[in-house]
Amino acid sequence: MKKAFITGITGQDGSYLAELLLDEGYQVYGLTRRTSTQNFARIQNIIHNPNLELISGDLIDQHSLSFALKEIQPDEVYNLAAQSFVQASWEQPILTGEFTAIGVARVLEAVRFSAPKAKFYQASSSEMFGKVREVPQNEDTPFYPRSPYGVAKVYGHWITVNYRESYDMFAVSGILFNHESPKRGLEFVTRKITNAVARIKLGKQEYIELGNLDAKRDWGYAKDYVKAMHLMLQQDSAEDFVIATGETHSVQDFLELACKAADLGDWQQYYKHNPKYDRPAEVDVLIGDASKAKKMLNWQPSVNFEELVKLMVEADIKIEEKTVH
Repeated sequence: MKKAFITGITGQDGSYLAELLLDEGYQVYGLTRRTSTQNFARIQNIIHNPNLELISGDLIDQHSLSFALKEIQPDEVYNLAAQSFVQASWEQPILTGEFTAIGVARVLEAVRFSAPKAKFYQASSSEMFGKVREVPQNEDTPFYPRSPYGVAKVYGHWITVNYRESYDMFAVSGILFNHESPKRGLEFVTRKITNAVARIKLGKQEYIELGNLDAKRDWGYAKDYVKAMHLMLQQDSAEDFVIATGETHSVQDFLELACKAADLGDWQQYYKHNPKYDRPAEVDVLIGDASKAKKMLNWQPSVNFEELVKLMVEADIKIEEKTVH
């Protein structure tokens, strides 16, 4: 039985990846931080699986990472943990650097000394491209991050490349463009929209406050993207891959389709602009070229943009129907 170690298992990607690996017959170990209130909502459906074990540790505690990996000796390590909300990275730039940048080096060091045979996956991000140098963006596009989060992700990406080249480790980065699902946190604009639309539909609120509607993103389905992570570690050689749909849509497009999915009519009657949600430095257009992944990994997205929005709206309507307030 293959063993996998996942940091960030309670997040959107970590929970979907854990489900995938359990289905593939893995023994899965998930790193969780000790907090006063544990949030296992996203892994509720697998938490009692006998092949899943949760390990206490933290990306800012080197010993906890090294000790866990020494005990487990995993075949694969997926580093998905991070301070992953772009907006919060301006408010907490130092903390973002500790987790999202230096945290990667700590996990790599733990793998190098405690589980040197393990294959390592780093969750890189399209936010690294920021003020884009070319359209679309591929594995060779230069980075120009526009947020403390993007800057931290660039460090995580290059330290992974450096360990691969310095220590002959099987270490890869997946440069994933935006990927969403019903498990996305409510602080992210996509889920904020679908949840608000569901609440408007059910008469729980009247409108939604958003920042810049013109920002364009390449949005895919998170379940498709975790499959790509797994595929990257099944290759014979360690290479980085862009994972994207190759289509770009604006926040306004997302809002329009969400209103349409809920049969709400004209989106403009539910929208209010709130400048507090505008970023200090905006990333205007992201669109990925995943041709390398399609060719080498035989990976394809299975859910298109309109289907993704509909899927999320329908899921939020079901959630809100069960919620009293």
